[in-house]
Amino acid sequence: MEYKDYYKILGVNRNAEEKEIKKAYRKLARQYHPDVNPGDKAAEEHFKDINEAYEVLSDPEKRQKYDQLGSSWQQWQRMGRDPSGFDWSQWSSGAQPGGVRVEYRDLGDLGDLFGSGFSDFFQSIFGGMGAPRTGWTETRQARPRRGQDYTQPVEITLEEAFLGTARMIQKDGRRLEVKIPPGVRTGSKVRVAGEGGPGIGEGTTGDLYLEVKVLPHSIFEREGDNLRCEVSVNLYTVVLGGEIKVPTLSGDVMLKIPPETQGGRAFRLRGKGMPNLRDPKRHGDLYARLSIQIPQKLSQREKELFRELASLRQDQ
Repeated sequence: MEYKDYYKILGVNRNAEEKEIKKAYRKLARQYHPDVNPGDKAAEEHFKDINEAYEVLSDPEKRQKYDQLGSSWQQWQRMGRDPSGFDWSQWSSGAQPGGVRVEYRDLGDLGDLFGSGFSDFFQSIFGGMGAPRTGWTETRQARPRRGQDYTQPVEITLEEAFLGTARMIQKDGRRLEVKIPPGVRTGSKVRVAGEGGPGIGEGTTGDLYLEVKVLPHSIFEREGDNLRCEVSVNLYTVVLGGEIKVPTLSGDVMLKIPPETQGGRAFRLRGKGMPNLRDPKRHGDLYARLSIQIPQKLSQREKELFRELASLRQDQ
């Protein structure tokens, strides 16, 4: 059986007073608590050692017995003797040095008595000295902590982000309808209060967050609350002027093109962009950039007219 140095585990000297021991214990318990180190097996084991050390050193009777055992153990080591040859039986629970030696062949019942977490060393030496005191109880009854927040990614279309939408979420056998407001962007989080992890002790339940990803659109590019798109226009319209149809997320609109408009020009359509997340009644703008469509498969007569036009322009 391995000797455990409880003073070393708590980082205090052997003459430490109760107040100092309690302060060291609380600091280490907070640092290595499983709730602070989820999934960290090393931290969990160290947390158990910390509680075990405090259980012994905070109890005057157990500490006295432990100090006597420690003196005997140190003397055994100073004599250069084999640690495996140390006689633990005289220190077994219920016995005192020089008294009746009791050998515990099955310590499973002691483990059941004290709950999981105590080492064989503790159970053998202190198992018969009563149930753990307040120190152990404090660590098993963790201070109230808010439950963990859960995050669930969800994808929506740009049209759904424009109008607002909803998603059905399965949780603990229940179906939850979560409304996603108009104006959300990629990275927006929709909070569902009280649907996260359970709290610890009297701690409140965590929340569920839907983390939104807005899918790319075939026509529109988004810049904040503004939208951009490219609209094809024929050569005759940009030269002579006219009207073209421009798509928006709320339906097509007609845009007037002045004569002799240059290709690449962007027209601003006020209020035809995305709704603002904080104020859905307020919308961004849509910027429609013109892309001139050059006529193809010209007839002989059309080519003659273009040559005539070109010659007229050269004379100017």
